[in-house]
Order: sequence, then C-alpha cells, then structure tokens
Amino acid sequence: MSAMDYSNFLVMKEELSLVAVMVILLLYDVFGSKKSLRYFQPVACILFAVHTLLHVVPSAADASFGGMYQYTPMIGVLKTILNIGTLIVLMQASEWLRSESTIHKRGEFVFLLLSTLLGMYFMISAGNFLFFYIGLETASIPLATLVAFDKFKSKSAEAGAKYILNAVFASGLSLYGLSLIYGTTGTLYFEDIPAAITGAPLQIMAFVFFVVGLFFKMSLVPFHQWTPDVYEGAPTAVTSYLSVISKGAAAFVLMTILIKVFAPIAAQWQGILYGVIIVTITLANLFAIRQKNLKRFLAYSSISQAGYIVLGIIGGSAMGMTSLVYYILVYMVSNLAAFGVIAAIENKTGKVTMEDYNGLYSTNPRLTLVMTLAMFSLAGIPPFAGFFSKFFIFAAAAEQGYYILVLIALINTIISLYYYLLVVKAMFINKSDAPIAAFRCDGAMRFSLSLCSAGIVLLGLLSVIYNQLSLLGYGM
Repeated sequence: MSAMDYSNFLVMKEELSLVAVMVILLLYDVFGSKKSLRYFQPVACILFAVHTLLHVVPSAADASFGGMYQYTPMIGVLKTILNIGTLIVLMQASEWLRSESTIHKRGEFVFLLLSTLLGMYFMISAGNFLFFYIGLETASIPLATLVAFDKFKSKSAEAGAKYILNAVFASGLSLYGLSLIYGTTGTLYFEDIPAAITGAPLQIMAFVFFVVGLFFKMSLVPFHQWTPDVYEGAPTAVTSYLSVISKGAAAFVLMTILIKVFAPIAAQWQGILYGVIIVTITLANLFAIRQKNLKRFLAYSSISQAGYIVLGIIGGSAMGMTSLVYYILVYMVSNLAAFGVIAAIENKTGKVTMEDYNGLYSTNPRLTLVMTLAMFSLAGIPPFAGFFSKFFIFAAAAEQGYYILVLIALINTIISLYYYLLVVKAMFINKSDAPIAAFRCDGAMRFSLSLCSAGIVLLGLLSVIYNQLSLLGYGM
C-alpha cells in the first residue's frame, strides 16, 4: 500500500481516536498492577471524556475509501451525542463495577462497550451497504455479551440468549435483503442505488427484508418482543446503553438510508412506516400501564419513544432530520436520568419494582427529584426538554401533511401521561411502612445525574441548540 492510501484513514478521526482509547485501556487492564487497577474506572472515564471533547466541534464534510466512509457535520454531531451518552453510562456503571461479582471484569466491560460504539460509528458513517453491515455486526455481537454480563444470574443469561437469537434472525433477514438489493441494482453504494431502483416487487421485498434489522435495533413492533425481557435481565448500565445509544444510532441510519437510497420508492416505505408508528406507540402504551418492574416499564416506554422517533423519519425532510437528532439528544438525557436512579437504588438495595418506590421522597428527595424530571420529560410535559422534542417531531410530520398520524400520536401522548405519573405518584403520594432507606450515591453517579437533570431543564429552554442543528439541515 502506498503512502497515499493511508490518508483515507485520516478522515476517520473519531474512529482512530476511539481505537486509541480502547488500546490504552486494554494495555492498562492487562499490564497494570493490582494497586493501580483501582483507578481503572476513573481513568477510563477521563480518557473517554478527552476523546469526546476532541471531536465536539464537527469538521467539514469528507469521504474516504471511495465513498464507503462518509463524514458530514450532522454525522459529527450525532457521534458527539452518542459519546456523551456513553460517558454518562460509564459514570453510572462505576459503583456496579466495584461490586464483588464484577470488579475483576471492569476492563472487559469497558472494552466491549466501546467496541459496540465503534460499530455504531461505522453504521452512521457508512456510504456502502457492506460497510454498514460490518458496523451493524460490530455493534450487535459485543452488545449480546454485555447483556449476559452477570453470567451467574439466570435472568441475565436468559436475556443474552434472547438478544443474540433475535439479533441473528434480524441480521440474517437484513443480509438477505442486501443480497436482493445488490442482485437488482448491481451495486452496494448508497449514491449509485437510487438510479437503479424502479419499484419492482423484488426491490420492495428487498427493502422490507433489509429494514427488519433496523426495526429490531429500534424495538419497533412487531420486532419488539425481546425488549422487556432483555431490559429486565441485563445489568442496568447495559440496559440504559441499549435503550439510548443503540436506538439513537439505528434511528439516524434508518433515516439516512431511506432518504439516500430508497427515495424512488418513498410512497411505499412511507406507507409501511405509517402503520408501524401507530401500532408501535399504541401497543407499547397499553403494555406499559400494566408493568410493575421499572426496567420492564421503561422497556415499553422506550418502544413507544421509538415510534415517536420514526415520526421524524417518515416525512424525509430537513426539519425531520433536525427534529430526529434533537429528539435523540433529549431522549438520551431523560432516559439516562431515569435509569441512573434505578441503578443507584438497585446497587444499594436490589429493589426495582414500582411498589418499592412508595414514599421514596421522604428518604431520598434528590433522587426523587431527578426521577420526576425524567418522567415529566419522557411524558412531554412543559417546560421540560421532552415537551419541545415532541413538539418539533410532531411539527416535522405535520409539515409533510401527516395530520391524522400526528393526532393519533398526540392521543397516545395523553395516555402515556398516566403511566409516567404512576411513578411520580408512588414516590410522592403512596405511603410505605418501610421506604427505601436514605443513602448517598458515589461521586460519579451524582455527577452523571446532575448532567442529565441539567440537560432535561436546559435543552428545552435554550433554543440555540435546535437552531444550530437546523443550520446543519440534512447534513447528509
């Protein structure tokens, strides 16, 4: 390979930086002394924070490897959002990773977590279906290992098995769809495929098979059945990562591919998404009301949120893309706040049901406040960020004429208010003979929950964030 060829890698700045962090942490984990490894978690967080800060300002659009790898300012912004979310997950996992069962596996946990993030980077930056598929598998396989990380807990092992079996099935269908796309168009490059798409039945079938993989990642109905069991069985830090980072990356990729590759058959895929949105939001809301375990409750909540995310995708407009990325950002801080509180309480007491939270305000008012902010934001109650993210996503769909769809989504939002407020009611109003005792979280958890709370309050009030995203437009 000539010296000129290596310049292709220089475009992949985020990926190279992330790999450098992974290699440093791997060497530290393997060769560090027992005494020095006590600082492994803080070092991992600091290194990853440096990696995040290095790429906060997006650079100019570029491409490498003949267009297989794409970079745009919007892609740069989304990678930064995913980085911030991953950093919060790392901080929230610190206390759990100090427990007796996991203290010797901290290195594996962080390495696997960053491996999945690298796969998501590849997915987001793909300009070719082969490169996209490599990213999809790089993200999925380590995630299955993370889900089964508490291998001595039967629910964790069961969750890992369910996740990998569903992922393999969805991945196989996607690959079959890709083979049909290649067979009918003669290329796998995003830019070249639209010219060869005629809307033939085989191409429609190819599209349907392909999107199954992304529908699975986003937990859209009918590919959602794995979600509650996996969320309940996986370690809480992994559940929060799955619910936000994995979903955000998949949503962005879905929109990019629909607009870039399948624009000639927009009428067909908009019809499919129309039905998927209605069924996903409605079913998830109905099942969420019945949940008593908070991790299962948030699983159905995240299925419902995925339906709202697709509202930004269906129109395929610049406003839709801006609303989508903004929604992912707001959903990330809201969900990580909720899972952070669940993780903090689970680490101390092992309690995860809604009944356990009865009277929480009397003993842990700060955690109660954070959980209340998260529930209000997820429900879309003003003036919190979740209200504005829902408003913009509804506006993007309405702009394209989907008024009935927006109305159905609005009705479902009112239904969701009921079950989100059940958690708030438990903490503030319900009485308990033995509420969860007062306790103090570790510093990393307190800092992460403060970040999430600030995000919930400020992201909605600071209009400059949405405005900056809209200036990037499609950014694709």
